[in-house]
Amino acid sequence: MINELTLIKKLQDKTTRNDGFNNLVALYKERLYWHIRKIVLSHYDTDDVLQNTFIKVFKNIDAFKGDSKLYTWMYRIATNEAINFLNKKSRQLQITSEEVQTRAIENLKSDVYFEGETIQLLLQQAIATLPEKQKLVFNMKYFESHTFEQLSEIIGTSVGGLKSSYHIAVKKVTEYLKTHDLSIHR
Repeated sequence: MINELTLIKKLQDKTTRNDGFNNLVALYKERLYWHIRKIVLSHYDTDDVLQNTFIKVFKNIDAFKGDSKLYTWMYRIATNEAINFLNKKSRQLQITSEEVQTRAIENLKSDVYFEGETIQLLLQQAIATLPEKQKLVFNMKYFESHTFEQLSEIIGTSVGGLKSSYHIAVKKVTEYLKTHDLSIHR
């Protein structure tokens, strides 16, 4: 297991950059995939966004100053790439970002890469109703177990603001699940 400082040095040295990048992809591909997947929902779209994320990381690694952890910097890039992807998709389809999310949820039902049960699909529907920031905070805290301090670095919001967003998101998701739970048991 390569440590982060050694990895950064390999990435920023032209002679070892490719090897360092291969190490970087091996270390973070799966974590970033699932982070992006929680935002864009589609496996194929996630692969595209993940590829764009790694391209952006590779092109901008010399600009990484080490003010944050490498994975935090990459998560920020992945988050921005995912949001930009959804915004671009909504502009191309000339629909709102909420409609893009609704369509993505509908597509999950037939997605061969989605192994969820009815309750997991309902949870994704509940999360899709959240505003963008609450959705990000909820996914990253609930599914990825990030601390509020890590979220603050990634999203660029105060810890207090993030705690508030998470608390509100949990209440909304819980309420959604309570009101839609009856349809599962019928």
